[in-house]
Amino acid sequence: MFASKRLGKELAKLQTSLPPGIALVSAPDLSEWHMDIRVLDPNPIYLNLTFRLRFRFTNSYPIEAPEVVFVTSTDPSRSIPMHPHIYSNGIICLDLLGSAGWSPVQNVESICMSIQSMLTGNTKNERPVGDDEVVRSRQGPKNMRFNYDDLTV
Repeated sequence: MFASKRLGKELAKLQTSLPPGIALVSAPDLSEWHMDIRVLDPNPIYLNLTFRLRFRFTNSYPIEAPEVVFVTSTDPSRSIPMHPHIYSNGIICLDLLGSAGWSPVQNVESICMSIQSMLTGNTKNERPVGDDEVVRSRQGPKNMRFNYDDLTV
């Protein structure tokens, strides 16, 4: 009940007002939404690229963080961004998305802005250490244990 009320309010706001570089692609229901984000600064790693995020919500939202991953789409220009905290399967290592860093005051817009900022500040065109193992394990982001101490990115 609370999740649907909160998501309904968020969706209404997203449909009328979003920060530059963030767009609502689809929200057919209150369980899964797709958002596109672009890096607005002239970061050569992401210049002229748009990336798609998939949000999955449980009935525990906003008490519990949504599952947020990068996904590819039928548009070949939508790829998984290269970043030391983004696995090639789209899983994002960001404390905000984990139980320790999540706060119910966060929302879809603030998550998109945090990820957009994470990309903007990146200077390393590389995947995280252990990318191959994570992809082979087929674990979802909620089942992974991340080390959030890497401040070099």
